[in-house]
Amino acid sequence: MDIFKVLSRGIKAQPKKNQPGAPQLLPSAGAKVNPQFFHDNVGGSNSKRSRKRKRKGAQANNTTESGDDDSDASDVDYFAPKPTPEELAAKKDAELKADEPKKQKPKLMEEDECRQLLKSHRLKFTVLAGRVQQPEEATEKPSKKKQKKNKKEPEEEDKKKKKKDEDKKQIYPQPLNSFGELKYTYGVHPTLADNITRQGFRVPTEVQMGSLPLQLRPEMALEKVPGVEDVKTERGIDFLGVAPTGSGKTISFLIPAIDAIIKRRAGDYTPETDEHVLQAIVVAPTRELASQIVNEGRKLAIGTGVRVVLMKRTLRLVAEENKQEETEQEGKEADKDSDHDSEAEREPEEVVGSDEEEEEEDSDAEKNEESKAKGDKKSKKERPITRVDILVTTPKILLNFLCGGEKEKGKPRIVKKTLPTVQSLILDEADVLLDPIFRKQTMGIWRACNHPNLGMTCWSATMASNIEALLTKHIERRAKRTPEQTPKPLIRLVVGLKDTAVPNITHKLIYCATEPGKLLALRQLLHPVSSADSGPPLRPPFLVFTQTIDRAQALHDELKYDIPLEAGGSARVAVLHSSLSDSVRSKIMARFRSGEVWVLITTDVLARGVDFAGVNGVVNYDVPVSAAAYVHRAGRTGRAGREGGVAVTFYTKDDIPFVKSVANVIAMSEKQAGKDIDEKDTVKAAQGSVQKWLLDALPKVAKEDKRKLKVRGVESRRTGGKATITTKSSWERRRENNRREAIEASKRRKREAQKAEKEGGAAPVEKDEEWTGLD
Repeated sequence: MDIFKVLSRGIKAQPKKNQPGAPQLLPSAGAKVNPQFFHDNVGGSNSKRSRKRKRKGAQANNTTESGDDDSDASDVDYFAPKPTPEELAAKKDAELKADEPKKQKPKLMEEDECRQLLKSHRLKFTVLAGRVQQPEEATEKPSKKKQKKNKKEPEEEDKKKKKKDEDKKQIYPQPLNSFGELKYTYGVHPTLADNITRQGFRVPTEVQMGSLPLQLRPEMALEKVPGVEDVKTERGIDFLGVAPTGSGKTISFLIPAIDAIIKRRAGDYTPETDEHVLQAIVVAPTRELASQIVNEGRKLAIGTGVRVVLMKRTLRLVAEENKQEETEQEGKEADKDSDHDSEAEREPEEVVGSDEEEEEEDSDAEKNEESKAKGDKKSKKERPITRVDILVTTPKILLNFLCGGEKEKGKPRIVKKTLPTVQSLILDEADVLLDPIFRKQTMGIWRACNHPNLGMTCWSATMASNIEALLTKHIERRAKRTPEQTPKPLIRLVVGLKDTAVPNITHKLIYCATEPGKLLALRQLLHPVSSADSGPPLRPPFLVFTQTIDRAQALHDELKYDIPLEAGGSARVAVLHSSLSDSVRSKIMARFRSGEVWVLITTDVLARGVDFAGVNGVVNYDVPVSAAAYVHRAGRTGRAGREGGVAVTFYTKDDIPFVKSVANVIAMSEKQAGKDIDEKDTVKAAQGSVQKWLLDALPKVAKEDKRKLKVRGVESRRTGGKATITTKSSWERRRENNRREAIEASKRRKREAQKAEKEGGAAPVEKDEEWTGLD
């Protein structure tokens, strides 16, 4: 008898993760049935309704899983006749009707049920500003005698902090359990609701679950919440959403914007008025993100008559003239606030140098177009006003329209036009739009939207406390201009832990010592060894982020021949950065989305907001300049709850002073995902990519170093030298430079000789210079 067989009876050997036979989930495998990130079991003994809901959801999941198992490829009849388009349309309509709940009176959940459901999905709502002060809460001003007695400043500061914390009230509003509730419970237009279902949205993500009820019908969402008498929602709310990357924030602000426009048009439209009036503006930091928002908005607006347009230089909008005196005064106040807030910044945000270069490219292209059009100025007529309902734009291009042209050096910029019809201003990636680099442009657009009932919504995956304070201060200042109106409450939603990466991806922090070591490590990712056991492998397609445009181009030149011709060759590797033209960038994006490009090398142009559903991984070839930059870079994979994504970060000896902020984000993200780095639990500690000893050994990043890193990045990578991305030795590079300089000198001598011959003189003869001694 074999004793090993007896002991191992009933035990199934589990295949290793890296073996080809082991099943592995990848983001490129397709959409996940449930796109939610968090499913904590938070339930009390008296929550029967929540337990029933969970039981029903588990049964539904079991039925869907069994259905997926039944639909095997061997049962497909490949010779059956294909269904006609009419049959497919009828099938879709039947599915839509089946998904729709019966029209009935909406049933609201009690506060305890809302509290448990929101906590299970890690949703936290806080009223930051806009609470109406009740007469009982009115505080008396302290007398002069009391002020003399209380001279201790620390005590006063503590009291102020406690008062601020008391002003921030936590609430538990009604959540959205399914998209079917939008039509009958929250009164969304039927055409918009059908478009949402046709796009495949079934289960709302955490940010959609929490934000849509408050934006669509805030009075209903807060009906069962006790103690909110000071939160007045008659005029709507201002909203601040902080949610992980890939959680569906774009849909969360597009659905309320489109629905509000449809309802306003139904109530205010007359044959004499124009059907299309600019009512909502969406501001995004990059053109790629703005184009993506336009595409998503047009899908949702099919059949509604709402026009979603991308802002261009040639567009003309309905605007009114603005008084320069008021604008200059407001601009000075905003500049003072921005200067003060930039000095008191808690943590600097990521470098937007790529975006800034992108805007410079815009201005260069605009100058070229203006120079071409100068000859046809006389014959050219003014373009007609564009009929638009929702305008999606980047900050500078819209500010150029409002200011009447490009900024002149040495002159202050004045907003000469206003947009009085805009009732909704949406800032996507609000933390970078309110960063000191883009703050003046964004505040100029905000001041130009002078409608008294303007609604403000801000969205991002990272939000520093100083940006929240700036936003709250300007909203309160704007509310004081109309004291006769009830102020709108500012409600903040935070999903999960603030400023952390998505919990469903694997993080790797790899030390490469030198720049050539990083290139070798990247080639090992392209050609993995089967015997290596360092976690899940990185499979294409994936993104590679670099610090500068020159480094992205140099890395592309090194890697374009690494993929064999049988697999597609150099066509599988592409580079995208802000110095390329719009058409080239659009083609590269289309090729990457279609799967023709496997490795896309880029800068921070694609680090924010751009949705690549099937990206299996992200490689930070250069260390991100901040914790927020890492969160957004890593968020290009693991979209909509897809599992199996990998985020790899290379760092060298030069990066050690700046790595701790990235390591802290990785540690917090793994803790959120259930991987603890505590030394006591060796099993969980082994699962994490950042060990506790590494966090203790890495030096803390000083504030001045953070500021320099934010503005310039790692300085050695800008100057070149040893940080150059190349496999050639320094002797080979020196020989190439000498040869290049010799060729340039030869061409220069030829040009001088030709110039001398044209002038009629003899060609200059080089003579040996006489030695004149030491100076």
